[in-house]
Amino acid sequence: MKIKNRIAFIIGLVLAGVSLNAQTKTFTKEEFKQWAQTPPMGWNSWDCYGSTVEEHEVKANADYMVKNLKKYGWEYIVVDIRWFVENDKAGGYNQRDPRYVMDQYGRYLPALNRFPSAKDGQGFKPLADYIHKKGLKFGIHIMRGIPKKAVEDKMPIKGAKGITADQIYTTDLQCEWLKDNYTILADKPGAQEYYNSIFELYAEWGVDFIKIDDLSRPYHQGEINLIRKAIDNCGRKIVLSTSPGETPISAAPHVKEHANMWRMVDDVWDTWPHITHLMEVSQKWYPYIAPGTWPDCDMIPLGRISLRGERGEDRMTRLTKDEQYTLITFFNIFKSPLFFGGDLPSNDAFTLSLLTNKDVVRMHKESTDVKQLFQRDGKIAVSSKNPNDGSVYLALFNISDNITESISVNLSDLGIAGDVAVLNMWTGEKSKVLSKKISAELKPHSSILYQLKSQK
Repeated sequence: MKIKNRIAFIIGLVLAGVSLNAQTKTFTKEEFKQWAQTPPMGWNSWDCYGSTVEEHEVKANADYMVKNLKKYGWEYIVVDIRWFVENDKAGGYNQRDPRYVMDQYGRYLPALNRFPSAKDGQGFKPLADYIHKKGLKFGIHIMRGIPKKAVEDKMPIKGAKGITADQIYTTDLQCEWLKDNYTILADKPGAQEYYNSIFELYAEWGVDFIKIDDLSRPYHQGEINLIRKAIDNCGRKIVLSTSPGETPISAAPHVKEHANMWRMVDDVWDTWPHITHLMEVSQKWYPYIAPGTWPDCDMIPLGRISLRGERGEDRMTRLTKDEQYTLITFFNIFKSPLFFGGDLPSNDAFTLSLLTNKDVVRMHKESTDVKQLFQRDGKIAVSSKNPNDGSVYLALFNISDNITESISVNLSDLGIAGDVAVLNMWTGEKSKVLSKKISAELKPHSSILYQLKSQK
């Protein structure tokens, strides 16, 4: 072999090795948490399009995000449920004769009549490429388990040496509200290989985020273990969101190590009881707010929702402005992941202002030591700290239905002594508190968010 050819051959082997190593890289527990050090922020198609979103709508929301939200930290575009069904419709779960799209290994593929760029077996890669080129990240939703059709047709499991789908399933604990899949028996040969095969596919597509439904209630620890192992070995950084709630608090030690975010409650829609229930349940989860692993308040049901959704007619959110401030304030000070559920191009100026307040965005990203000071008699106080500038954040909420309340917090309870500079983070109003406490008169369903800086 000539020297030039030999050098080229060696270089080729090295490059092939680099490529192979990149494809087979595994991640440790510590690495898994690194790619969600701050709570993920993005858009999800569920609240506005249900199970019917189409490619052009996903792109329109991505375009809006780049123009209006990206500089504030919003970056994920997530295609929610049943993107693999050709004939789905809003509210159409479990309709007769759903037309599934999947490959020979029982892995769902995008429906071409909704996602035309998936032609020729490309899957979601062209759409992911479109989103990545804009500096954003791409996500999808799936249900846990293995497709019923794969079981019925005894489809082979890729990489499982002759094992077929009908050998790894059970009808026990099948999802009650969507019957597309069966439960996977986690200890069966072929179970890990099936999850490996779908995450191998998603990594090839360029998926950065995955929301997996029907994992949390009841808590499917066996399947979550399979999923995490598949992510760790797929060679791509994929944020894992388990859904929906209510995740049992008894599962906290497990879920905080195996997911980047997990739902505390079922779907949060645009009614006041959904918000108060969320605030009540959240009390258990404050100790688990930490970089890489985030208790999740669910999607943000603001702006224009239910264009073809699951709850009611096409509308702007039914929450009053006070209630919208209360919701977005709580989501932010709690450091929940933020996934806007409305159709972004339909936003009005007020809705956009809720997503682009620089001070609130900074609090959401940088704050630590989030704690509830009290929740009693319709009054709630939550605080956090910013270690970068020493400021303290304080959110006060009046969740009573018909009483204006005076809500007070002693500055000593916030670790503050002496004069304090006060910023109302939504209005921009500045003032100084010289007393030993901070108070606010709040109408029913309203809130206020302060940034406090000691003047020592």
